[in-house]
Amino acid sequence: MPSFDIVSKVDLQEVDNAVNNVRKELDTRFDFRNVKTDLDLNRKDKVLHVVTGDEMKMRAIEELLKAHFTRRKLDPKCMEFKELEATSQGRVKMDVQIREGISKDTAQKIVKLIKAQKIKVQAAIQDEQVRVTGKQIDDLQAVIKLMEEQDFDVPLQHVNMKR
Repeated sequence: MPSFDIVSKVDLQEVDNAVNNVRKELDTRFDFRNVKTDLDLNRKDKVLHVVTGDEMKMRAIEELLKAHFTRRKLDPKCMEFKELEATSQGRVKMDVQIREGISKDTAQKIVKLIKAQKIKVQAAIQDEQVRVTGKQIDDLQAVIKLMEEQDFDVPLQHVNMKR
């Protein structure tokens, strides 16, 4: 029976490339001259630690990150910006969580949406992904089109198409 998986994955090498491009751009920007800014990517925990001069510069870094993620064909929705905190040196810091996997709530919304469309497929939640199976490939392609039209809080990809 044909099937495919709906997943949310992030290529950490592309994330690393985007962060390095942001670092290079910050080195050349006039408004960041004489401002100590640190961007550290922890690949194991999938957390980006950002420390900079003030809140305005932090917002500029957020926009740069979103722009460079888009250029590297990464969805900016995979970044979860945490609370802005003050440091003891008078600077500000923020952690950016790189999200992977589909949460249970989002997976349930996806399954509910697929069932509401009355397409002849079955959707099942498996760990942090949703497996969709059906008798006809056209039905599976209709579900893929439906998923691309929807806006969930995480970026979605379609993998493992089996005939």
